[in-house]
Amino acid sequence: MLDVRKDFPMLKQDLIYFDNAATTLKPQCVIDAMSDYYENYSANAHRGDYDISYKVDIAVSNAREKIKKLINARFNEEIIFTSGATEALNDIVNGFFKNILDSQDEVLITQSEHASNILPWFKLSALNKCQIRNIELDKDYKVTINNVIKAITPNTKVISLAHITNVIGDIRPIKEICKIAHEKNIFVIVDASQSIPHMKVDVLDLDVDFLVFAAHKMCGPTGLGILYGKKELLEHLEPINLGGGMNESFDSPMEIKLKSLPYRLEAGTQNIAGIIGLSKAIDYLLNIGFENINKYEKELRDYLIEKMSKLNHIDIINYNSDSGIIAFNIKGVFSQDVAYYLNKYNVCVRAGNHCAKILKQAIGDTNSVRISLYFYNTKKEIDDVIELLADLDKIRKEMI
Repeated sequence: MLDVRKDFPMLKQDLIYFDNAATTLKPQCVIDAMSDYYENYSANAHRGDYDISYKVDIAVSNAREKIKKLINARFNEEIIFTSGATEALNDIVNGFFKNILDSQDEVLITQSEHASNILPWFKLSALNKCQIRNIELDKDYKVTINNVIKAITPNTKVISLAHITNVIGDIRPIKEICKIAHEKNIFVIVDASQSIPHMKVDVLDLDVDFLVFAAHKMCGPTGLGILYGKKELLEHLEPINLGGGMNESFDSPMEIKLKSLPYRLEAGTQNIAGIIGLSKAIDYLLNIGFENINKYEKELRDYLIEKMSKLNHIDIINYNSDSGIIAFNIKGVFSQDVAYYLNKYNVCVRAGNHCAKILKQAIGDTNSVRISLYFYNTKKEIDDVIELLADLDKIRKEMI
């Protein structure tokens, strides 16, 4: 067990929090860093000619540098602040690919993608008639290199995948996918929202073209996402939002001059407190070490799977998955009813389709219960939840 629970104020409550794929808890140091900004130097960034504004400028610049190092990007200007991973994916689809795809082109996704990596493509397809096709999943609902190769055609222009999916929890072979794709001049987009909080992600080693992630899934604040792109591609990404901070001048409709990267893609006032909070969250995670986080989460997952496997009334959907995400159903009990039952005992889990609504076409179930683990969870918490799930009669009785 990692000695970190004291760092999280919410864990002082009588609470078992197993919904970390939705959002993670925030350590005190992140909360303090954001409060310090609001209390002591709450000025705007890149706007003021006075000391506290300069302090904000430095904090934002330092955060961008820290994120660059975290994912091993080449340049600070390859790091774009957005309102979340969802906005970042929409920016990529509508600011870059909308201008280069047509009805002859194909985009490859999977049935296990999150809505934010499906709906922007569906909307683009409705607009310009580009084709959206699915890479076939294997018997464990994973993406394999062979199935990627089988899905690629001469018309394939984009492969857009989560690094780790939010229901199945499989880790995709992104490096190998990028190698195959780039040999065929295919772009690769990666949603790393479920991977960066749990493991080391190196964009240069993977060779991804675009990558996005969300601060709130890695002990940071809500309302902040990161868009990474290779600099030469970002130069051709058309800003979706126009306004202050991203332009040099605008004298007439035909005389608009935009700033250079990254500012041309960051119109308006950014989530400054969020940026400062994410910077502190990165420090916190690096201090623990991603190897330690990944090793401990695997230990927790194996322990949970072992315990759940002994309960005949539980069907585990992603038994052979790779991450701390476990999706399951209890025979004869609706998934939301399971969540309501656990909530009576202060256990937080997710139930439903988890924003992966076309996954039902692959797994045959519309809804499931999801437990998603993080490094502050414990085997004792798992034991407590298994005890609650073990008594099927009690679950059914409390549903009446």
